Amino acid sequence: MVENEEQTPEEEAPEAEAAEAPAEKPKRRRAPRKKAAAKAEEAPKAEEPEEPEADEPAEEAEDAEPESKSEKPKAKGSSRRGSAEAGAKKRASRRPKPDAAPVYVRAQAKYVRSSPRKARLVIDHIRGKSVDQARAILTHTPRAAAEPIQKVLESAVANAEHNHELLPEELRVFQAFVDEGPTIKRFRPRALGRATRIRKRTSHITINLTNKA
Repeated sequence: MVENEEQTPEEEAPEAEAAEAPAEKPKRRRAPRKKAAAKAEEAPKAEEPEEPEADEPAEEAEDAEPESKSEKPKAKGSSRRGSAEAGAKKRASRRPKPDAAPVYVRAQAKYVRSSPRKARLVIDHIRGKSVDQARAILTHTPRAAAEPIQKVLESAVANAEHNHELLPEELRVFQAFVDEGPTIKRFRPRALGRATRIRKRTSHITINLTNKA
C-alpha cells in the first residue's frame, strides 16, 4: 500500500499536466484571435495616416501662424511709418505751395554800331516795364539806338513764344543792359600835316525777359 501511495503523486502529476495542457491549448487558440483582432484594429490605423496628410496643411498653417505673428510687428512698424509719411504729405499739402519757378528768356545783339552811352540812354527807359509798354516806348523814342534795341526785344519775345510757349502779355523786361564792344579806330587828316584819331565805338545789347510779375 505504501508503494501505491508513493506512485499516486507521480500519477497525479501527469494528470495535472494533462489537465493543464488542455487549459493552455485554448490560450494558444485565443492568441491568434487576439492577433486577428489586433490586425483588424491595426488595419484602420494603417488607413488613418491618410488623414494626417489632409491635416498637414493645418499643421503648416499652425507653423505659419507664429511666423505671421512674428511678421505682424513689422507690419505694424511699416504701418506706423506709412502713417507718418501720410501725415507728412498731408502737412505738406496744407502748406502754401510755392509758385512755379520763373522762366528767363534771353536775347542779345553784338557789335551794334552805336556807342554804349547813347544806347544806355534808351534802354534805361524800358527796364522793368512790360513788353507792351517797352514796345510803345521804343516806337516813340526819337533816338537812333531805339531801333536795334527794339529788334533785340522782339527777338527775346519770339524766343519765349517758341521755346517756352509764353504769351507776350505775360512777359516783362527783367534785365536790360549795354556792354561796350570793340572800338574801330580811324584817322582823319588835319591841318599842318597832322592826323586825328577817330573812335567808332560798338556795343553789345542784352535783354532778359521773365514771366514773373
